[in-house]
Amino acid sequence: MLTAVPALAQGTSTASFAGAAPLAVAIGAGAFAILAMISVRRILSQARIARYKSAEQVAGLRALVDEYEALLSGTREVTVLWTDTGAPKLLGQAAAILPIGRQPESVLNLQSWLTDADAERLARLLEDLRVHGHAFAASLNTLDGRLIRANGWVHGSGTAMRLRPAFLQPGAEPELVAAAATGDGRSVRAILTTLSKPAYLRDHSDALIYANDAYLALAKSLGKTGSQSKPPELLEATRLAQHLSKCRGVSEPTVLPLSFKGKGDFELVEFPIEGGRAGLFRPLHEQAIGVVDDSATHISGIIDTLGTPIAIFNAKRELVQFNQAYASLWNFGRGFLTLGLDERAILDKLRTEGMLPAQVNYHSWRDEHLKSYGRTKPHEDDPWHLPDGRTIKVISAPAGASGGVIYVFDDITERLKLESTNKAFSNVQRETINALSEAVAVFGTNGRLTLSNPRLSALWKLPTNELGKNPHIDEIAEASGRAIPEDGAAIWRDLKRGIIDLNPTRSDTTGRINRSDGRLLDYAITRLPDGQTMMTFLDVTESASYSKVLKERNDALVAADVLKDAFVENVSYELRSPLTNIIGFADLLATEAGALNERQTAYVDYIRASSVTLGVLIDNILDLASVDAGIAELRPEPLDVALLVDKARAGLSASFPEISGEKPINLVVDIDPHLPEFIADGTRIVQVLYNLLSNAARFSPPGGEIRLSISHRGERMLFVIEDEGPGLTDEMKSAILTRLDNPGVTGRQRGAGLGLAIVKTFVNLHGGTISAEKREPRGSKIIVSLPRDSSMSAVAE
Repeated sequence: MLTAVPALAQGTSTASFAGAAPLAVAIGAGAFAILAMISVRRILSQARIARYKSAEQVAGLRALVDEYEALLSGTREVTVLWTDTGAPKLLGQAAAILPIGRQPESVLNLQSWLTDADAERLARLLEDLRVHGHAFAASLNTLDGRLIRANGWVHGSGTAMRLRPAFLQPGAEPELVAAAATGDGRSVRAILTTLSKPAYLRDHSDALIYANDAYLALAKSLGKTGSQSKPPELLEATRLAQHLSKCRGVSEPTVLPLSFKGKGDFELVEFPIEGGRAGLFRPLHEQAIGVVDDSATHISGIIDTLGTPIAIFNAKRELVQFNQAYASLWNFGRGFLTLGLDERAILDKLRTEGMLPAQVNYHSWRDEHLKSYGRTKPHEDDPWHLPDGRTIKVISAPAGASGGVIYVFDDITERLKLESTNKAFSNVQRETINALSEAVAVFGTNGRLTLSNPRLSALWKLPTNELGKNPHIDEIAEASGRAIPEDGAAIWRDLKRGIIDLNPTRSDTTGRINRSDGRLLDYAITRLPDGQTMMTFLDVTESASYSKVLKERNDALVAADVLKDAFVENVSYELRSPLTNIIGFADLLATEAGALNERQTAYVDYIRASSVTLGVLIDNILDLASVDAGIAELRPEPLDVALLVDKARAGLSASFPEISGEKPINLVVDIDPHLPEFIADGTRIVQVLYNLLSNAARFSPPGGEIRLSISHRGERMLFVIEDEGPGLTDEMKSAILTRLDNPGVTGRQRGAGLGLAIVKTFVNLHGGTISAEKREPRGSKIIVSLPRDSSMSAVAE
């Protein structure tokens, strides 16, 4: 048994372990679940505590809001809040503002309790407040005769307006109101003595018995004197009587709006006290009065409307007033500029954003700028040249006896650009005037010279230093009289009438001056838009001489042309008569003189050919003369092209007959059989063809081929003449239409110039063109292009 016990124990231990494993897992899972539950309960508990605390805080805040609203609701004023969350919220006692029986919501129905003018005014102020964030303070008149003070401001993301009776606003001094309510006259006198605003006491008979220093200072500024015990009345008698009658028997404070010339608008508030009444003058715009603080706040109601950037700082360098133009100048956001901000903080921000002039030592520059707080006179700093290209002028002035500075900023960038542009323009203008060949003088309305150039001094022999002193025109006349004794002074006295004439309807004048020294001057008097008068002089002596010479030469050329035409006409007709006789007798010799030997026959043929050529030349001369005279006319008609060629061939044969064995002209004609109708002046076309063929014959060797080709291309007729002559050089090609007889050529090559001239003339009259080309290896080619219907060209001519 002893040996079996260990074995049994070992078996039992193994079995127990195997059975305990699931139990251990179950216990672990249960423990984890318990721990997780405990953690969840703890988290839930903490969340519940946090919710309780949050609810408690919210409740406290709500209670605080309710308390504030209760405080506001208990005051004798109305506060209107506008937020982005809903309708406006009303706080306070509406009965203090509205007539009896009105609902609080009637506060926003302005026309129901304000006069029409003040209702419209308050509506504009509210719109400006809610749209642009501009705060306001104003006094308003109700329909029942009361005076209400309205203040509007921006708070957080919303806006607010407070309405209260005028005598309950903070400026009315609560101590004075309380003393008046208790009827304690001594307390009232003591309080009046300490006030900075004008105040006084009246006895039961409405006589003044006391006034404080501020009252006496205001009286002195209005030209009235008195003492504290016997102060003067500031109201006029009629106005005073009306005011006193209104105050008698009234237990409530009365308010009288009034205005003093040069001192602004006030509200006179009187309180009933024991044995009389106490009064207080409150400036509506907190203007400075006598001993009252004359700090920069006296312009707070003005600078907002100005477009000039203005900022006011007190003696502690704290911002107390600025306008929208100042914020826009430096691009300040709405959240940065707040009242009480130190100027050094503003300068530091501007420097950080790169909007101040570049300085080597910024702190030294800032200290120098802040010296303006110690100055007693206005001071203008050097212009601030900003990195963004703007130039700012800064003027500082003392804000008042209590210290402080008023800054006025002026963006002069555009003005500097305009001044620079104007200066450059003036320089260019002066340089231009000085470079003119004309003499220029500008006179003001007072007759004094305001502008001139050196040419004026040279032209009128006037000293330059005298002209630089802006002399009067009478002084110029005297100086000119000394330089040109004969007529210098007289000329300027005549010109003076055109300068001093102030008639608004007068016109500009021009003229010519013939001076005694032989100079011719053209002048012009021009009225300038600014009322000044400009006078210009131009020396035309040389040009007048040239003009005279040119006129005389032109007259001579015209006369010569007339003589030439007459000569050509006379000579042509004079030559035609004997030429007719020569041709007649030559024909007679050839036909009726009997038998002639070979030499005699050759001589007669030469006479006949030369006579024909001379006749053609005479006709050409007459035609050119008629063209030059402008009397040449075309007679277009339908033509037979073959007949035209035959006529030209006949003329060519007559001019170049077969004489003494010379080879005849070898003319080859190629006419397109499908030519369209050709309308032109037949006589002129024959002359063109004859002259071109004659010209080709003169420059062709004996027996050389001359080809005439006639075709059409579109609406054009083409006449092409080709020869085997020496050809055209480039110079001959460019001058083919104006070629004259060349002394270097002989024989039948002479006399071609006139023929080509008449060809060019008649081709142009028909609206055609002529061109010349060089053939290879030798010869020339002339192309005449004419319109198929030349009647239209003739009509156009």
